[in-house]
Amino acid sequence: MKRMICGAAMSLLLWQSIAAQHGLIDNAVRNLPLLAPAGTEIHYQGSIDKTGGNADWDWYLYEDANREWVVLDVDGPGCIQNLTQHRYLTCSDPLFRFYLDGSSEAQYEVRLSELGTKFPFCRPLADSYIGPYDNGRGPIRVARSFVPLQFNKGCKVTTDVRLFGNDRMRGESGWGHIVYHTYASPQADTLAVYKESLENARQLKSRGLVVGADERADTVTVPRTDLQPGGTCLLARVDGGGVLSAVRLFADRADAEALQTVWVEITFDGHDAPDVLCPIGAFFGNSFGYNSTEYLLMGVAEGGMMYNTFPMPFWQGASLSLHNRGRRPFALAGGAVVTSANGYDRASAGYFRNTPYYIRRHVEGEDSRIGTATGSGKMVAAHVTCWAERPNVISCEGDVHVYIDDERTPRVQSDGSESFVSYGWGFPTPPETHPFGGYDGLADNPWSMTRLCILDSYPFDRNISFNIESGERNDQYLEHAGTIFYYGQDAPRAVLTDSLLTADSRSRRRHSCRVSGPHAVETATSVYEGTYNNVKLTRSFVSYGEGSELSFGVRINPDNDGVRLLRTSNQRAARQLAEVYVDGSRVEERNWYHADGNPHMQWLDDSFVIPARYTRGKSSVKIRIVPKAAGAAVAWTDSAYRVYSLRAGGGGE
Repeated sequence: MKRMICGAAMSLLLWQSIAAQHGLIDNAVRNLPLLAPAGTEIHYQGSIDKTGGNADWDWYLYEDANREWVVLDVDGPGCIQNLTQHRYLTCSDPLFRFYLDGSSEAQYEVRLSELGTKFPFCRPLADSYIGPYDNGRGPIRVARSFVPLQFNKGCKVTTDVRLFGNDRMRGESGWGHIVYHTYASPQADTLAVYKESLENARQLKSRGLVVGADERADTVTVPRTDLQPGGTCLLARVDGGGVLSAVRLFADRADAEALQTVWVEITFDGHDAPDVLCPIGAFFGNSFGYNSTEYLLMGVAEGGMMYNTFPMPFWQGASLSLHNRGRRPFALAGGAVVTSANGYDRASAGYFRNTPYYIRRHVEGEDSRIGTATGSGKMVAAHVTCWAERPNVISCEGDVHVYIDDERTPRVQSDGSESFVSYGWGFPTPPETHPFGGYDGLADNPWSMTRLCILDSYPFDRNISFNIESGERNDQYLEHAGTIFYYGQDAPRAVLTDSLLTADSRSRRRHSCRVSGPHAVETATSVYEGTYNNVKLTRSFVSYGEGSELSFGVRINPDNDGVRLLRTSNQRAARQLAEVYVDGSRVEERNWYHADGNPHMQWLDDSFVIPARYTRGKSSVKIRIVPKAAGAAVAWTDSAYRVYSLRAGGGGE
């Protein structure tokens, strides 16, 4: 590989890695550029106000036969990636039980206060944070776990107390969430890797992990440079393939002005547009620089040292530049750009990219649309900055809404901005950091938050959109800025090949659609949860009774790696369950099951992935859906089905 270096050579000051180089985290980081296996989805279950307001504290689905309160109920293969709960210290200490693969005995039990100390929920992948008094709002315990809990046939998580309410005097405290992946078919046991490397993983701190810093690594030294307003500085150019594995820069003054007005530009393989283009504050995970914030793969540290160590593969060449869009010179004190050999399969890996930077602004009555990407890939980090109309105004009440692959129901939400980065009670005590996220700023606002999605990446096969509210119901004047980072390919992996309206007679005839057993066609006017909760839609839908079923034929691409069915339904009743058959064969990997419901915001988009062994080589299939009772009665409804053929390709988690 040939390199052109901007400036004279100098010795590289390697950032000292204190992470396990052969454990769970290292494997996850090295695999980040690989697209997830076809049919991998990210999901969320948590304490979201069902009316769209800010009463985000009731976190339970139902009480089961053992008098335990169920907070997660999933069918089929998957993996819990993040659990977070924030709770008053004076409230009871809930016991979480994890029932995997249909077992009647809990495989794991842990009290909230034990996260971080009880195996397998050990530091640094699990811990507990106690927030401040904060004028009487706190103190509050925030416990979180990033320990992967894999399951092949389903998972149920319960607590021994009902997580609801927010009245401290009554012992109420319900905020929390679980983020998890689902898979089309069972995957390798990541928890086994974690167990084997736990002793090394304990060494993991909230500091940067060097990826690829071995004998194959090459270093481009960045000399001291005074970058004038309007000026551009080429930091490194690489001819040939490689992996950009570390960018470390030192600045005399890494303050808010420099972090927001000096932009980084990275272009891979001669692309017409930069793959990365954003302020250095976003690229390094802190847009203010008031304090040191050192996350696992990016950070702004003491003394003006800034680093980003996401592995960024390329196959023909790469260039990295800085542009000063500000009004004062930027004193770059030096740094290094580290590259290593590229062992990634080009067909299975994505380029490291960011969405067009959302310039600071406020949109009246609507979510801030921080970032949108098309094609296929997976989101691996999000960075959002917020300003209220004056200092010390609480500005954390806006929920995050993440949309994936044409769905109008958010795949991931959050009970406030702070919950997205696994904190509670807003941002009163900056800085706060853990290996996968945190925030800097002033007390309450302005703030700059970063969340690294290393184990819990957000796969998408067509598109992804990351939005955030301004206040409880977009009723607060807040200005947001930010971007999301992802590994992406230009082409989508999911192609829409057919669609069916189950309450429309012409659509039913075209698809040889048959409904047998008790059912009814109804019409409702309602909204979706999240960003679109102010858009009323009137739709017809079918509701099914005991002993009913639905069958229809659809077109698919023969060269598929599975098929995704996207259902639009009415979720006024919870626990909608059905068996799915393809050409007479039952899909054994999972039932179609949506455990939650919402009588206030009734429209729901949810999906079901049919593994490739049922669909590959076929140009059409017959789908049969047999509703079943998960609770007291059958609750299944549908208004439409969209059919997506998944393109072959992708790597590992």
